Amino acid sequence: MDERLRAVCDLMVPQAREMSGLHEYDGQVQDLSPQGVRAGLAAMARAARSAGPLQDPHDEAHLAVFEESLRVQYGELELHRRDPYPHLSNLELACYDREYAPRADRRKARKAHLARWPDAVDAALASLDRVRAPVAEALLGPVLGLAADLDPDGGKVERSALRAHARLEGHLRHVAEHGDPDPRLGGRALAALMGAQEGLRVDLTELAGQADKERVRLTELLTDACRVLDPGRGVDELLPGLLADHPGADGVIAEAARLTEEAVEFTRERGLAPYVDGECLVGPAPASRRWAMAMMTWSAPAEADAPSWYHVTPPEPDWPADEREEWLTVFSRTSLPSITLHEVAPGHFAHGRALRRAPSPVRRLLHSLSFAEGWAHYVEEVCLDEGFRARDPRFAIGVALEALVRVTRLTCAIGLHTGALSLEEAARYFVRDAHLSPAAAAAEARRGTFDAGYGRYTWGKLEILRTRARAQRAWGAEFTLPRFHAALLHLGSPPLGLLDAAVHPPGPAA
Repeated sequence: MDERLRAVCDLMVPQAREMSGLHEYDGQVQDLSPQGVRAGLAAMARAARSAGPLQDPHDEAHLAVFEESLRVQYGELELHRRDPYPHLSNLELACYDREYAPRADRRKARKAHLARWPDAVDAALASLDRVRAPVAEALLGPVLGLAADLDPDGGKVERSALRAHARLEGHLRHVAEHGDPDPRLGGRALAALMGAQEGLRVDLTELAGQADKERVRLTELLTDACRVLDPGRGVDELLPGLLADHPGADGVIAEAARLTEEAVEFTRERGLAPYVDGECLVGPAPASRRWAMAMMTWSAPAEADAPSWYHVTPPEPDWPADEREEWLTVFSRTSLPSITLHEVAPGHFAHGRALRRAPSPVRRLLHSLSFAEGWAHYVEEVCLDEGFRARDPRFAIGVALEALVRVTRLTCAIGLHTGALSLEEAARYFVRDAHLSPAAAAAEARRGTFDAGYGRYTWGKLEILRTRARAQRAWGAEFTLPRFHAALLHLGSPPLGLLDAAVHPPGPAA
């Protein structure tokens, strides 16, 4: 591996291990102590000076964006001091559950990783001196989930890991109770973070205006689809009944499996993704990730091919009845089809298959989350336009509802971190504009405190749509969706500022 690429991966070990499939990082933790982060940034700077530019100009631009993003994230903004999430990812063991290697090898790597938890927690506690109370409170659930499968009687390694985990949990509980109640990152910092990650200059006022326009369009889509379904009732009258129409907890996985087959077949028929091969299994998430109702864990591009997993997690049997029912509304026959298109095909699963064929290590290994989530969100409405379930207006309603949640995330991320919105006001936006229940709306607002970039879904979708419009103008009669999608995914998972390379590929470096 090129030394610059290696230095970048060394600063994003959890992502390199699981999303990229670099299993030389198995059993390791990243040093996220203040000294460790400084050393990693210095190593990245040395590698950039000594290695020189890559031969391919697009790959060079892609790699340079990631170098700048890490410099801003860890050097300028020092997010390892205020955001526990990178530290939680550093402890994550669910990456060893998927069958990318023999079970014995994965078990050995998991044990080695677990043995390093005390060091990782020491580093986390040395760094996390700027965590705000709402951030700590929002992440207590995921913190507890990390140790859900550990056994206090499981031996010396597990006991030591659990003691370390308890120290981290205790620190975050203390911050949640006594810490600064202001979760703001600040507008300037948010714009710098988003822009550095995508190789773009970000104007938050302009982006908030784009979100407002998109919300208006999506509300009209929702209203029109509800009118087609039942001209006599409005949106607010129809939605409770639609969301209550879902399989029981014991039927969610079977329903998702049937939809997976349907989504893959539709994607193949329309040519909406260049590759829809491999195996996609459907089942519940590992215990540490059951806070996520639905997610894709793909067969990563640097590893031997293996099944990908579409994780669909039913509610737990011992939950109160009202909580079980609210959780199950996510799997309604209105919402689950668009969720499955997003997670499977033409969304994340199909994207993962294309990443395995990307033509360079940079494109295979360095993934823009705004592109990845933007792509999966974009294709939901592409499938609507292309006639998926054309006779069932519930599908259009589901697409609109999912999109309204995503666009409200963008609005609330900007509002929360510039101080324009309080947590309570953000939650009300999710109730009013995205039609969420108060409990779900509060959870979405809390997520915005630690995931400042969770507007990436809508932002990525809008940038892809703008790039598609440029391709239509440039290619004229030769434009087709299969051609455009293949050109996009040939770039891997590119920073949003580099999408024009799909329309006008750069020439060779001079």
